[in-house]
Amino acid sequence: MDLSIEIEKDFWKVKSMRVGVFLLFRIKKLLFFMLGFFGVRINLKLVPINDLREINNEWIVVGPDPHFLVEGNILNGWNELYWESNSDEKIPLKMYWDDGRGFSEFRSMIIAEIPKGVTLNKTFLYIPNEAKTIRFDPGEKEIQFSFKRLKIRKISRVSIALRSFKKYRNQRGISFRGIGGPLKKAWGIYRNKGIRSLWIIIKQTLEYSNEDTVDDYLQWMEKSRLTDSDIIRTKQSIEELEYKPLISIVVPVYNVEEVWLRKCIDSVRGQFYPNWELCISDDASTKSHIKKVLKEYQEIDPKIKVVFRNLNGHISNSSNSALEIASGEFIALLDHDDELTPDALYENVLLLNEFPAADVIYSDEDKISVEGERFSPFFKPDWSPDLLMSQMYTCHLSVYRKSLIDHIGGFRVGYEGSQDFDLMLRVTELTSNIYHIPKILYHWRAIPTSTASNGSTKDYTHVAGLKAIEDAIHRRALDATVESIEGHSNVYLMRYKPTHNPKISIIIPTKNMSSVLRQCLESIFNKTTYANFEVIIVDNGSNETDVFELYRHYESIEEDRFKVHALDIPFNYSKLNNFGVEKASGELILLLNNDVEVITGDWLQEMAGQALRKEIGAVGACLYYPDNTIQHGGVILGIGGVAGHSHKYFNSDHTGYYRRLKIVSNYTAVTAACLMLRKDVYNEVNGLEEELQVAFNDVDLCLKIWSSGYNNVWLPHVKLYHYESKSRGHEDTIEKQERFSKEIAWVKNRWSNLLENDPAYNPNLSKVKEDYSIGEPVKVLSNNLGVRCLRANNKKIKSI
Repeated sequence: MDLSIEIEKDFWKVKSMRVGVFLLFRIKKLLFFMLGFFGVRINLKLVPINDLREINNEWIVVGPDPHFLVEGNILNGWNELYWESNSDEKIPLKMYWDDGRGFSEFRSMIIAEIPKGVTLNKTFLYIPNEAKTIRFDPGEKEIQFSFKRLKIRKISRVSIALRSFKKYRNQRGISFRGIGGPLKKAWGIYRNKGIRSLWIIIKQTLEYSNEDTVDDYLQWMEKSRLTDSDIIRTKQSIEELEYKPLISIVVPVYNVEEVWLRKCIDSVRGQFYPNWELCISDDASTKSHIKKVLKEYQEIDPKIKVVFRNLNGHISNSSNSALEIASGEFIALLDHDDELTPDALYENVLLLNEFPAADVIYSDEDKISVEGERFSPFFKPDWSPDLLMSQMYTCHLSVYRKSLIDHIGGFRVGYEGSQDFDLMLRVTELTSNIYHIPKILYHWRAIPTSTASNGSTKDYTHVAGLKAIEDAIHRRALDATVESIEGHSNVYLMRYKPTHNPKISIIIPTKNMSSVLRQCLESIFNKTTYANFEVIIVDNGSNETDVFELYRHYESIEEDRFKVHALDIPFNYSKLNNFGVEKASGELILLLNNDVEVITGDWLQEMAGQALRKEIGAVGACLYYPDNTIQHGGVILGIGGVAGHSHKYFNSDHTGYYRRLKIVSNYTAVTAACLMLRKDVYNEVNGLEEELQVAFNDVDLCLKIWSSGYNNVWLPHVKLYHYESKSRGHEDTIEKQERFSKEIAWVKNRWSNLLENDPAYNPNLSKVKEDYSIGEPVKVLSNNLGVRCLRANNKKIKSI
């Protein structure tokens, strides 16, 4: 009896202690939140742990893995981080957190960057709930910098959301009466997918309105602003141009507010390039100011032509009426409430002087609020035909050779809302002379009724876009289908069917690590719905009994589809795969790491459907870390000097930069952890480069393929887990690090031009971070355009 009483006492004592600890934690959290609410910032201390040396209050990186341990009162959840810094160049700032199992790449994220110059900085910082300790890593490059006066302020996710929503509402001119639509959509997401999905979508919707992104773009705009001397040089350049074509700017007008119509017309009249005409079609507007304003401008400027339609025929008919009065060699499309930058036509004509055969030119764009604030820049890739079949990414400003528009009969009735998308799809079937200017030349007005304000405002635009793609599939006789993507307007998922039943040879180099390989093989044989494949194991000197038992098991149950070939050499990823391809009997080759696990059962037929297309080279997949964050969303050239993985560490629910994580996209390179291509293409470019034993051999392979005239593509719906280099280990010895440095130098020597100007990326985006954040503005276009020329002049290069 006494024993039971003592046990009960101990139970309540332990319970009381736990309750006490919980209450103390809650009180501490509330205290820090209140301090944060009143603007109190708490000091943090940086303790150098590795590869850092302090000299005269500055830090010098002296090795490949510099990092600081962060000491101080840090609470999990949302915070605002402040610091002062000075650096000669940008340095990525990465946070690692220890959840009791030590620091790991799986528990890390890039949180910000130490900017160039002397700066005061702040950023939102989310510290995961399981984090016990955090550290900051300032890049990997040997550099001297200052990083001091770190302070942190506790904030709530509600305050972030409210602050961002206020900015979002002001930018788009949404009144409180107009909030009903977004709230209704939010309720639908919450009801169908839960609070976590709703929070992720809210964060993504508001991410281009948060202070960090806005500040980045403000800085970018300041650096890219045209100075008086720039304007003088531009006007002198115009005088010296040999080719000065007439550009007809087509503007269909209907009941737009007077203030926006005037700003639109004034932006045309303010062009540096003088050889233009403005062709306006009024679609029987009912607002009296429309005719008055248009006649006023018509009288003061002879370059403005106006046709007044008697009947309202909607935007396709109205645009065609404007085309009928156009006499220019080129057509530029402008919406009645948007604005051109003053150098918009000049930049297009400058390109035409360098590339007179250009038939279609598109450029970058941003949005502009009712108050004139610019935000949400869209920095686009060079011509990406598969991206266009997923999304009308070229959009504004688009300039077309008029003869091509005349040839296809202008805009089609029945595609209103996506009539420009339909036009682009049809025109680009007639020409490959398609160019991109990586400069913001167009401001898309964000008003409550505009798709610039809210992509879901006009659902009919999505339906019209779907119809336009379905027509393109039919015209091009593609064995493909297109479907909407749930919860996302105006983006689409293309699926290509294998035109026959091609055999796929899956090449897997491996050594020992039977448990890793078993997981990979089980996922292939148990989940894959496509039957005509073989698995070729290239054994690189295994000596563990378990792995040979695993081989015998699959040889017995998959006699025709499982084969083992030994190649006992020092590890050379390229040689191992080239050897495996020699043994392959399939029409299609799939390079696959041994440390992956299949998620989607239709992965092989989806990849095969793409790989069989004559214009496609390498096909890549969406790879996840075990914690369901992105490991590979395509390869971006130039990140960290050579290449990095797009959207790395993004949550699996994230849509990515302008929804790139949801749609089929062209990338210049994809990872060989899961890469499919035709065997004849592999042989055409001489396979993997055997001088690259470990690193960047897949990048080199893809660049050889791209330079031979093929497009490479990444598929968001083909999903696998990647346990990244488990069987090979890390670059943790001097010998490995020296080899890695030599391979970096080798790739840079061969592909320096492409690494500096990735055609599937944009030179205005970051070369430091893998999250499509804003980088430095581009002043000179010749380098980027030169890449396009390099490819055009070397259509069938096997190696460079």
